[in-house]
Amino acid sequence: MSLAPGSTIGIIGGGQLGRMLAMAAARLGYRIVILEPQPDCPAAQVANRQIVAAYGDPKALSELAAASAVVTYEFENVPVAAVRMLSATVPVYPPARALEVAQDRLTEKSFLNDIGIPTAEFRPVDNDDQLTEALRRFNGSGVLKTRRMGYDGKGQRVFRNMETGGFAGTCEAMSNVPLILESLVAFEREISVIAARGLDGTIAAFDPAENVHREGILRSSTLPAAIRPETAAAAKDAAAKILSALDYVGVIGVEFFVLADGSLLANELAPRVHNSGHWTEAACVISQFEQHIRAVAGLPLGSPARHSDCVMENLIGDDMLKVPALLAERDLILHLYGKAESRPGRKMGHFTRVTRAQ
Repeated sequence: MSLAPGSTIGIIGGGQLGRMLAMAAARLGYRIVILEPQPDCPAAQVANRQIVAAYGDPKALSELAAASAVVTYEFENVPVAAVRMLSATVPVYPPARALEVAQDRLTEKSFLNDIGIPTAEFRPVDNDDQLTEALRRFNGSGVLKTRRMGYDGKGQRVFRNMETGGFAGTCEAMSNVPLILESLVAFEREISVIAARGLDGTIAAFDPAENVHREGILRSSTLPAAIRPETAAAAKDAAAKILSALDYVGVIGVEFFVLADGSLLANELAPRVHNSGHWTEAACVISQFEQHIRAVAGLPLGSPARHSDCVMENLIGDDMLKVPALLAERDLILHLYGKAESRPGRKMGHFTRVTRAQ
């Protein structure tokens, strides 16, 4: 049964993704309540109500459940215990299992391999000796990552063609948390697929975007990606396999490395709307944000078809100085996030240049 217009959707997290979800929900006639500890967060500026409290606060979670017909979230580090608590009294989508998989890179890679989706090689690392052994297996090269809580390139260290050994203190420098070493991949490009699964099991995938990262942060997403049709189809098929295996409801982002022969290695998944899908608000009739709201509300999924080619770019830190010039351009859609302070490395907004079909 679909959610009636006028119903309230709860969103855990008040950043820019929550903001864009709230805007999409309003267009479909829904009210929004945000759970976010930061007052006047980007999402609260366009929502009906904000509960100012920590994400795991039991009283706040009870208040959110009582106010909402369904609950979703805008980031993958929501406490799993909080989602399980909420799920006892109100539907929560995506399911807790998706969070459990995505929150631990070792669990995530193992899950992907178990359902037949290849990834880079990987080894768990809990101490410097294990790091030395893992690097020896990967010929002295690899990417060392924290297993949990990393994003936008944080919590990572790259090793390239280094002699194995002599890494005393590395794990301590990374706070002695559980780590994972992934082999370096000789890829030609990075792509991502934004896909959705509805309550009835229907799946819809947007076209893959070709992504460029700098300093661990997404800078641009280009459509169409410079890949073969069979590579695009394989990426969509892999995303559908992940959605079905997790009994997922909502939008997911799946990142891939494209190898020279066109084959794919899955890099990571995000159980939420995704930065590399922001282009959909400019180049599709149904954006990833509306698609997510449709899914969690039990509405029919919209068409993921693209009506224009486009390039989406993030505005990061001082990129905000470009805004007046951007606003003077034709065929450009600008979206600012309502953040009061611009800082280096902080995503302040994005813009999408569209190429209209002739």
